Amino acid sequence: MIRSFQLLLLITPFFMGISEFRETLSSGQNEWNHFEEIDRENVLAYAKKFLGTPYCYACSEPAKGFDCSGFVNFVFKNFNINLPRNSRDFEDLGPALKPEEFKVGDVLVFYGFRDSKNIGHVGIISEANGMNSKFIHASSGKKQGVIISELSSAAYSKRFYKCINVIP
Repeated sequence: MIRSFQLLLLITPFFMGISEFRETLSSGQNEWNHFEEIDRENVLAYAKKFLGTPYCYACSEPAKGFDCSGFVNFVFKNFNINLPRNSRDFEDLGPALKPEEFKVGDVLVFYGFRDSKNIGHVGIISEANGMNSKFIHASSGKKQGVIISELSSAAYSKRFYKCINVIP
């Protein structure tokens, strides 16, 4: 029985098509060939697939929704980069970049909305322009869901903690 199942897994992609097979097995995760260099634009393109996905506290899957760290974790996991599942765990992750070093795909780390002393939010740079960059994230604010925001906005510039590179 197990061998029949293994054989089925081996031949199914040829009948379904590789892309359909990947979606069937993993709901879109691990589409990236981890033997190739990671292109930052591919990270962004993958993240943008989830624009409009609802916000869901403590969630990290598109069917239910995402919280901020769940979204960042989910996106990078697709590229075989394991990141923390809790925004607070980003505080000590990697050295801070200077604004002129920000790149698409870098992770922005913020203090919390109500707690200005602890890390409480993360997002992925979608347009790199120093402190005028834009980023994609799962927002629990008015728009509640995966959106693109401006780092220079009042809501985020005063809460900015650091930007880190997580792409090897």
